[in-house]
Amino acid sequence: MAATGLGFHPAAFFSAHLREAGAKQLPFRHCSHHRINVARTRRACLLRAKSFNGHPQIGASFSNSNVPAEVLDGRAAGDGPPEQGGSTVSITVVGASGDLAKKKIFPALFALFYEDCLPEHFTVFGYARSKMSDEELRNMISMTLTCRIDKRENCGDKMEQFLQRCFYQSGQYNSEDGFAELDRKLKEKEAGKLPNRLFYLSIPPNIFVDVVRSASRTASSSSGWTRFIVEKPFGRDSESSGELTRSLKMYLAEEQIFRIDHYLGKELVENLSVLRFSNLVFEPLWSRNYIRNVQLIFSEDFGTEGRGGYFDNYGIIRDIMQNHLLQILALFAMETPVSLDAEDIRNEKVKVLRSMRQLKLEDVVVGQYKGHIRAGKSFPGYADDPTVPKGSVTPTFAAAALFIDNARWDGVPFLMKAGKALHTRRAEIRVQFRRVPGNLYRRRRAAGAADLDVDAATNELVLRVQPDEAIYLKINNKVPGLGMRLDRSDLNLLYSERYRREIPDAYERLLLDAIEGERRLFIRSDELDAAWAIFTPVLRELEEKRVAPELYPYGSRGPVGAHYLAANYNVRWGDITSDDDGSF
Repeated sequence: MAATGLGFHPAAFFSAHLREAGAKQLPFRHCSHHRINVARTRRACLLRAKSFNGHPQIGASFSNSNVPAEVLDGRAAGDGPPEQGGSTVSITVVGASGDLAKKKIFPALFALFYEDCLPEHFTVFGYARSKMSDEELRNMISMTLTCRIDKRENCGDKMEQFLQRCFYQSGQYNSEDGFAELDRKLKEKEAGKLPNRLFYLSIPPNIFVDVVRSASRTASSSSGWTRFIVEKPFGRDSESSGELTRSLKMYLAEEQIFRIDHYLGKELVENLSVLRFSNLVFEPLWSRNYIRNVQLIFSEDFGTEGRGGYFDNYGIIRDIMQNHLLQILALFAMETPVSLDAEDIRNEKVKVLRSMRQLKLEDVVVGQYKGHIRAGKSFPGYADDPTVPKGSVTPTFAAAALFIDNARWDGVPFLMKAGKALHTRRAEIRVQFRRVPGNLYRRRRAAGAADLDVDAATNELVLRVQPDEAIYLKINNKVPGLGMRLDRSDLNLLYSERYRREIPDAYERLLLDAIEGERRLFIRSDELDAAWAIFTPVLRELEEKRVAPELYPYGSRGPVGAHYLAANYNVRWGDITSDDDGSF
């Protein structure tokens, strides 16, 4: 389960990006060889800076330059008493008793430990308001840990070793005393080592600032780095997002804030840039000259299931489209970055987002699922959820047409569709290419479908993010035989058949990147501003006018209006064609 990702070659470019003090990395023993080699060969000159609380937090790094590896106080980077005992990483999961922590974060940390991807010296702390002992935390965590990676016999031993490194501290989220007590316990575990600290905020966004204020003042590392992972949603609109960013930056530097969107850690999303930039067959086609439209589709086959009260505050546009799908769109459409450095990639993403038109109401369709009886089983509607306010018009489905006003993508519609309680569960990117000019075979009949317009059956590239990760290309092909009959076929790469190893969970990759200080898959504040600028006007209009969503039955393909929206741009949704049932 080696943690994979795009390779970084420091020798290929000069970087002057910010890094936290004490950022010397220990090689992770069984992670990818490239990660280990980079960790061993990187030399850095650290210019120490202090945060408001006087602790050194960040520094500027000049990698692979001729500048001596010395810091302003005269010590070589990594030298001095703290380094004599090595370094340690303390990972504190704030909101440890919540579902996200139990189902995703702790299992991801164990998976990294199981594969020896964590530093040799690390400690995991849970922090929440619930009263709990260390042993009770371990019992809770053990219920969600699995040896799903492989069936090695030492799994039980590894699980016990991991649990023995897990501890708990109870406290209020706005209590400096609680985090001061956490700091005392952390120092006991860090004794004699350079302390680095990572805080994962698995909590509602309305208490982000309280936690950051208390933790940064009383539980920051005194000599190593301190980082905070912040979960979405990052506000509800441009104004609230900007206010959240300003509040966080009162206590943290931008380089300490890791805004996580777990979809960016998914294997197929990571592979998107590899597919495009390392295959000559695709990069020349990646423009308005050959691509007719791009579709980003997200569907779930279940409803809010008791989470309606929480979901009603945000809706499907904020929950899925403004972050997950828009981030994928930016990666898909960006220009070739100068390098694979995090800042170079994020710079290109920002350019794409700033080139996009603000979304208009006429380019959006919203829906809400209603109750439905299927095969004798009753499925409740969104409004039937007792936690949903009466008369709610919050959309559980949305479709939108977006446009990028630049030379590469001018006039190409990017269609987004996201919804709950639909007929299937999937997330995919569909790239529909233009028709073949003067197609010689346009009058030929397709096999088994005499009325199919072969000329309209254009090539389509599909990247299925979940489930059953796959990449496939739809082509027109001759059916073997004496006649000239055409068929639409798939050239496919099904990950489960090609790669026998289980694909790491997105949280594993993102947690490891945060520990290593790799920001490529995390969202920068100006990215966030540009993303909200696209969606905020239409969100306000939907809410001010209380636009009634089109009702669709639970388990259906969604509102009919989504098909009319696509038809406005001479597009047909790729996931509803008769020849694509989502399987091979």
